[in-house]
Amino acid sequence: MSFVDTILKKRYGKALSFEEIDVFVKGVTDGSIPDYQISALLMAIVLNGMNRQEMTNLALCMADSGTYADLSFCHGIPVDKHSTGGVGDKVTPLLLPLLATFGVDSVKLSGRGLGFTGGTIDKFESIKGFNTSVPTEDFPRLINETGIVLSAQTPDLAPADKVLYALRDVTGTVDSIPLIASSIMSKKIAGGAKALVLDVTCGSGAFMKTRDRAEELAEAMCRIGKLAKIKTVAVITDMDQPLGRTCGNTLEMQEVMETLTGKGSPDVIKVVCTLAVQLIKLAKKSEKMSEKELYDECVLRLSDGRALKKFIEFLASQDGELTMNGPVYRELPHEAMRISAPCDGYIKHIQADEIGNISVKLGAGRVVKTDTIDYGAGICFYAKVGDKVKRGDVICSLCHGIERRIDDELLFDLMEEIYDCYEFSDKPVRVKDPIIKILA
Repeated sequence: MSFVDTILKKRYGKALSFEEIDVFVKGVTDGSIPDYQISALLMAIVLNGMNRQEMTNLALCMADSGTYADLSFCHGIPVDKHSTGGVGDKVTPLLLPLLATFGVDSVKLSGRGLGFTGGTIDKFESIKGFNTSVPTEDFPRLINETGIVLSAQTPDLAPADKVLYALRDVTGTVDSIPLIASSIMSKKIAGGAKALVLDVTCGSGAFMKTRDRAEELAEAMCRIGKLAKIKTVAVITDMDQPLGRTCGNTLEMQEVMETLTGKGSPDVIKVVCTLAVQLIKLAKKSEKMSEKELYDECVLRLSDGRALKKFIEFLASQDGELTMNGPVYRELPHEAMRISAPCDGYIKHIQADEIGNISVKLGAGRVVKTDTIDYGAGICFYAKVGDKVKRGDVICSLCHGIERRIDDELLFDLMEEIYDCYEFSDKPVRVKDPIIKILA
């Protein structure tokens, strides 16, 4: 059977066998299938979808295209967490040390930011000296020291996915639940964790704009996880406005420190502790506490110094530069412009993806992978959805690195773009719960 026959089979809406998917992924990995044929099959998948077994087979075959991480050195059940991305998402730097206080080991392989969503690796690289390229042979030592490893993804982890993602990006085939779910899960399967919680973001600042799409993706990934023998739970979280009080690399890590000293934003605390509860339960470390008792204990440990102690130990273990006051940052933020409310009222909506794009224009992110980052750039939020403001009250501010310069003309242009992101109401606005749904 030629590969053209495989393309035609999916074009006519038929399910592909494991063997056909395996041949496809191997051809993607070794380059024996040309890009135009790969692109044709990707488009057929976008148009006709995949059933749950096809998605699982695609994820497993992509995981098989590279090496698997061996996490047998972890104490108990090794866990992982994945977020589908958002604006102001500083969950991972808080979640990992919190889990460690319960004896839950985490090996987190993360990526850099591209477009309006931030990258976990970029956030940690805002700290001087912090090593995000950890050799796998050092993982056991770091787990023994702190229970935490955070590193950039290695090229040998699901290499077929990298080829497919690059092609999807230029062929209009990114927006496909089967392709998104199998892409994410292939890396999670290869990552070696035995328990996984998926933070599936939903709203204007997420890839999934609607609840229905977010639930469809969450269900698809949970099915793949379970068929791949990984304990998987998905938590659908609200990303219809930026999470917390900041977006930008140093700004978010400073907010992490504030949260760990009892000054956290309620939405950040709710998301972090909800994810933590699910992972602690999956790791069987809940010590017979009820879910509410476990949640309350997570909230306590996040602010009473225990998670902070683990966070500092973790930064030091990966060569992060520290003082008595906490991390030393590569670039400190300079507040270049404060933006005031144009009217009296209540903040009704903040268009999070556009906020993310403005942060990128300030220098906090990348449009293409080769762009350099201003680690001090970003946006601070002084008022969020539901808050009552008077005309002239500061609602947010634009920041850049203290050693950087931004033209006043650009700042004023970005101020106008900020105003387009905000919607006001003369009536009180209900604040959404940041946790939309949990799928187990």
